[in-house]
Amino acid sequence: MTITAAMVKELRDKTGAGMMDCKKALNKTDGDMDKAVDYLRAQGIAKAEKKTSRAVNEGLIYAYIHQGSKLGTLVEVNCETDFVANTPDFQNFVKDVAMQIAASAPLAVTREEVDPAIIEREKAIYKEQVINEGKPEHIAEKIVTGKLEKFYKENVLLEQPFFKDPEKNVETYLKETIG
Repeated sequence: MTITAAMVKELRDKTGAGMMDCKKALNKTDGDMDKAVDYLRAQGIAKAEKKTSRAVNEGLIYAYIHQGSKLGTLVEVNCETDFVANTPDFQNFVKDVAMQIAASAPLAVTREEVDPAIIEREKAIYKEQVINEGKPEHIAEKIVTGKLEKFYKENVLLEQPFFKDPEKNVETYLKETIG
């Protein structure tokens, strides 16, 4: 099958992968868009696994002090090379992360890092709220799950709306900056 530029563009729009990666995926899957998406996802996972074993010995430590000196953050963000650490994009990213933390005071960077005791306490509070509202048990669990998702979006750094562009979260900003 002939792979067209429009097909490559469509796959690129769907996945955010590079143009040559999209073309390669479409060639390998004979132009099947769904299989190409799966192929790219599998390749992305493989690339991510390779990167996790690399040492990240470089980076920046950034101190942000808000006007009035009553609020501040100290953030360390690591990367693989000093070349990356010295780029304006990386420096701006670190500054933005420090400001995000100062503005929103997250409890953790990822969901997995949130203290399980806090999660259990929040679940108990949400469940009691829902029961006090008189909701049936089978609906209560779904409502509690929804409230817990909202809790994560408010208290987990990577899931918080990015302060400069609330349409995206911090994780999306990270991927756009790195990618």
